[in-house]
Amino acid sequence: MLGDLVENTLVEQIPDSSIIHRDLADEPLPHLDATAIAGFFSSPDALHDTLKAAIAQSDELVEELLAADILILTVPMYNFAVPSALKAWIDHVVRIGRTFSYDGQSFAGLLQGKKAYVVCAYGATGYGVGEPFGAANFVEPYLRFVLTFLGITQTEFFSVEATSAPEDARAPFVEKARETILQALRGAQPA
Repeated sequence: MLGDLVENTLVEQIPDSSIIHRDLADEPLPHLDATAIAGFFSSPDALHDTLKAAIAQSDELVEELLAADILILTVPMYNFAVPSALKAWIDHVVRIGRTFSYDGQSFAGLLQGKKAYVVCAYGATGYGVGEPFGAANFVEPYLRFVLTFLGITQTEFFSVEATSAPEDARAPFVEKARETILQALRGAQPA
């Protein structure tokens, strides 16, 4: 719901937007295997049919990401971290020579100029910085690092807590997140 709010608010401001949806919960990606890894590190002329097939979906995901101006991620916390479905997507798009480079001494993200909005959902409360479970929140720090590593430095995080609570207890947290999103996105423009 909150991810849809981010999307709809941005579309109102950028009406000619083209949108690609990937629901990783309904259509999970395969986790990487040794053949895909071999394909990632093979030169284009060494890619035989098996390797090409193993990296085809990853290539498609990378192309989507390269073409995007804005990335919206909606991320529930599962056991203090990102769901494995999102981790699989990350594994497919973090590709040397495609989304980051390495010159033997340092890394550089190749996705500069893009913007990301990340909506994090926490079943309980207290996951903010300095709060009781703040040290157990590996979602936001991990995603911030990955996105920055890829060159996406314009990232805004929104969160909603108490998503596992009964409706009456959850409602104020959802409303607060809605207000925060709407306030932050007024006047938002593409990167």
